[in-house]
Formats: sequence, C-alpha cells, structure tokens
Amino acid sequence: MSRDPDPSRRSLVKSGAALAAFAAAGALPGVGSFAAPATRRRRAGPRVAVVGAGAFGGWSALHLLRQGARVTLLDAWGPGNSRASSGGETRVIRATYGPDRIYVEMAVRSMQLWRDSEKRWGRRLFHETGVLWLAGADDAFEKAALPLLREARVECETYTTAEAAKRYPQMRFDEVAWVLHEKKAGYLMARQACRAVLDAFLEEGGEYRQVTAEPGAIEGDALADLGLSDGTRLAADSYLFACGPWLGRLFPDLLGERIRPTRQEVFFFGTPAGDPAFSEERLPIWIDTGPPVLYGIPGNESRGFKVADDTHGPPVDPTSLERAASPHGLKAVRRYMARRFPAMKDAPLVESRVCQYEVSPDGRFILDRHPCAGNLWIAGGGSGHGFKHGPAIGERVAAMVLGSARPDPYFALSRFAT
Repeated sequence: MSRDPDPSRRSLVKSGAALAAFAAAGALPGVGSFAAPATRRRRAGPRVAVVGAGAFGGWSALHLLRQGARVTLLDAWGPGNSRASSGGETRVIRATYGPDRIYVEMAVRSMQLWRDSEKRWGRRLFHETGVLWLAGADDAFEKAALPLLREARVECETYTTAEAAKRYPQMRFDEVAWVLHEKKAGYLMARQACRAVLDAFLEEGGEYRQVTAEPGAIEGDALADLGLSDGTRLAADSYLFACGPWLGRLFPDLLGERIRPTRQEVFFFGTPAGDPAFSEERLPIWIDTGPPVLYGIPGNESRGFKVADDTHGPPVDPTSLERAASPHGLKAVRRYMARRFPAMKDAPLVESRVCQYEVSPDGRFILDRHPCAGNLWIAGGGSGHGFKHGPAIGERVAAMVLGSARPDPYFALSRFAT
C-alpha cells in the first residue's frame, strides 16, 4: 500500500561482477502441468518462459500470449498462494500517487483493463467503493496528486473535515487537515484475480506448470535454460522472472540488496451485529497518511473490517516465514481504531494475516533486462503497491520482451548505478 516514497539512489553491483553465480531456490515437487487443448495452442512466435504467476507474472504471460508468443508459465505454489505477495483476498486500487504521473497513468490504464477483463471473463474482481485519503499536516502528497488526477479524468473531490464528518459519522477526523475522495476507486479480489488470469491464459493457449525454476548458465550474453524441480530443463527464446520476494535469492549479485521482503501484518475486525455503518456500501476504503500510514477496507465481501499498517516490517524469508500476527501489532491497530472509529474500539478480531512486501530501495518497480543476458528479463519490486498495476505492467513487459518497446528509465536497473 506504499505511497511510493521519494526516489533515492543506490549503487548497482559493478557490471563485470554482476551475477557471478546464481543462488539455488529450494526445490519443491512439481504437481503437474496444464494447457489448453492442442487445437487452441499457438504454433508460431517466440518461446517465452515466465517464472511467477502473481500479478506481474500472470498478466505478463497473458499479454505475451496475446501478442503471439508461445508461453510457459511456472509457479512453485500456484497463483495467489498464501506465500505470494499477490496472495490474500483484497488489494486497493487507486490513482493517487502524489507527483508521480507515470503511476497515475498506469493506474488508469490498469483500471480500464480490470473492467474490460471482468466483462470478458464474466467474473467480478473489482468492488467500486471509493477511497478516502486523510491528508495530515504535511499534505504535499495529496496536493501534488490533485492536478494529475484531474488531468487524467479521475473522478475526485475534496472535503473539509467538517464535510467529511457529516458524510461519514462513523469516523473521527482528528489531526486530519482535509480529505481527498477518489470516487471510482476501490478494491480488487487478489487471490481470485490471480486465478482468473491463469484461467484466461490457459483458455487462450498458454501452458502452466507448478514447479520451481532456477536460472541455468549464462552462455555468452544469453540465459541457456531453466532447471525445474521435477528434474527437467526448460529452454526458451526469452525468460521473464516475476517471482516477487524470491528474486533476491535467485539473483543475489544483481538483486540481493534491491529486493527486500518485509513482514506485514493485516487484521480483520468484526463489525456490530446488524449495523451497516461499517459496510462498503456506507464507508469507502480509507488511507490515513499519518505518519504512520494506515489503511482499511470495509466489507471485504463480509470477511471483516480490514486494517493494516503500511510501515515496512523487518526482513523475512518468504518461504519459511511463520505467518502468525504479533500481539504488539494487534495492540497498535486497536489503539488506532479506538481513535479513528470509536464504535469499533472493542471490536473482536475475526481474522489476521501475515504477508510480505517486496521492497525496492526507492519503492519503484524494477522492469528491465538483466545486464548480463539479453534474453533474461526481471519484473519485481512491487513494494506494497504493485498489484493494482498488474495489467498495465503486463502490457509493458510483454512489449519489452518481444522487442516492440524499450525499458523505461524510471523502472530500469541503471537508476541504482553510482
């Protein structure tokens, strides 16, 4: 849920030493492969292997397929699994990004693609609840966002705290300067969306295999193949690694210091029985810019009132992480709830979840070619705000892999160079 903090520059590993060796990923047994009927498979086009079936990898695989490639999609535990950064039930989709025009444009494009896909697939993946931004004393982020939102024709309006309190009496607006309301924003059904993308990918002719993948040797300036946990090897013309928090393990010299998985806690509280005041029909998603930044999603298809702290947690191993929420985290969220939502002060905890972000040094995505292999691509660094952008990222990455577009410097690895 990151606000995409101001960019910072960090040094890139010297190109001559970049990726001297690959770290092996922990292998898990494969559980089969799936593909559309042979009559639907694409017979021409370059062969592309995509590692990771989350928001970045799944959408990239689908766009590659639609642009004529023959695509094999690989994932260790399946799309939207409990270890993935794209797992869990819900993700916010909004276009407010302070002064960063590129994210506004990507969010608008992604929203169009999400809506188009819902119609195409006949599946509801987006809930239009609106999003309230609670601007604090430092409101530069929200002020910078307004002209870009209006230029992009994003429906929004502003409220004084008195106006907001009248509209939303469930909330207190202490320490809030004013409120920005994105009227057409909302939330996405994350795990379900990952599955829907895979289903479309298979229906349109893609192949999916549930295995782990390790990069093979770089021969000359190209990656030769992948080693899979079922004992086979997979060769392709191009390779895309979009495996989120595992990127640092697979490419330690290149990404070990640039993809940092962090532990994040999410809590779901039970609302008062029979009281619709805290449903998504009565209360939009809210983002309190603090500090610290907290956000919440009412409703969640009756799952509960979701609350989470956007502060980056300690570094973790996403494979072995024990995913039990801490008493300290729960206590901090309860204090906040008592202040901002008085009627929820003693609300029962009905569920909790521990997930992870995969944070880049500047909070920006990494969408680029590997410096030592011309046929090897990286898509990662979601940094807690990447899920919503999956469709637009998939378009960008597919175009780069197939040679019709170049990497954008804003997301390139070269930004970390000294």
